[in-house]
Amino acid sequence: MIEWDVKKLRILRTLRDRGTVTATAQALLMTPSAVSQQLSSLSRQLGVPLLEAQGRRVRLTDAAHLVLRHAEAVFAQLERADAELTGYLRGEAGEVRIAAFSTAVPALVVPAIQRLRAEDRPGPDVRVREAEAAQAYELLVAGDVDLALSLAAHAPTARDPRFAVLPLLADPLDVALPADHRLADAPALRLADLSGDRWIFGGSGPWSQITTAACEAAGFVPEQAHSASGWTAILAMVEAGMGVALIPRMASAERSGRDGVVMRVLAADQPRRHVVAAVRRGAERGPAVARVLAALTATAESFTSTE
Repeated sequence: MIEWDVKKLRILRTLRDRGTVTATAQALLMTPSAVSQQLSSLSRQLGVPLLEAQGRRVRLTDAAHLVLRHAEAVFAQLERADAELTGYLRGEAGEVRIAAFSTAVPALVVPAIQRLRAEDRPGPDVRVREAEAAQAYELLVAGDVDLALSLAAHAPTARDPRFAVLPLLADPLDVALPADHRLADAPALRLADLSGDRWIFGGSGPWSQITTAACEAAGFVPEQAHSASGWTAILAMVEAGMGVALIPRMASAERSGRDGVVMRVLAADQPRRHVVAAVRRGAERGPAVARVLAALTATAESFTSTE
């Protein structure tokens, strides 16, 4: 029987995810030569070629992809074993590290932590790190965090064997108008009614895609007058009459206290962004992670009920 080396399999998986030997070495704090040596050794152990030259780079062979399909099940089982062992050694009060996008921190993560602290039994030690979706999943893959909160549009697919993904909520998007806007008091406002307006949203990244997709679904392409990524900057420009913007309901803290901005709930075509939590597959069974997921789910349900 072949002797499988989990450490070397992790190096192979990282190469698949990172794309180059240099990036793999940086991610694993190894030298490129050490990465190459370990993968050459794994190839000899398995008796199949795992890499082949592609110009100045290397790519995984079909045999390597076959090996990794089976390895993902091994990694998931090891995550479950690690989670159960941690639960055995620490009870339910282990450490859980969360990476979350900016608006999810005050709207979901902080209330979930407060919910855990209010329970009669000891809770997990939750460590929070603000990160955009792409970075959150890189941190999750690298083992630097235990749980990632992101938008479903930027999460891995359900078929990705590395992650277990849990839907949390559908966050409504409201429209921010200057107080003197012609439609500030209009009944049953629809997104299509704003097709001729100047819009404010990010130049790239998730929010640009979300705004553009929502407007296109309503039948028009938004004219981007100004670009900003922070809600404070976007709302300041709306207040100054420089344009209109879609604002997530979860960003309610940033929306408050602006007399020059009118927030309108859209009618039938109201867009939503879907928020999900992800963990490495198998880790969701760990007592500490399971408690944090339960607290996030309860917080999301509470948030939805107040809409």
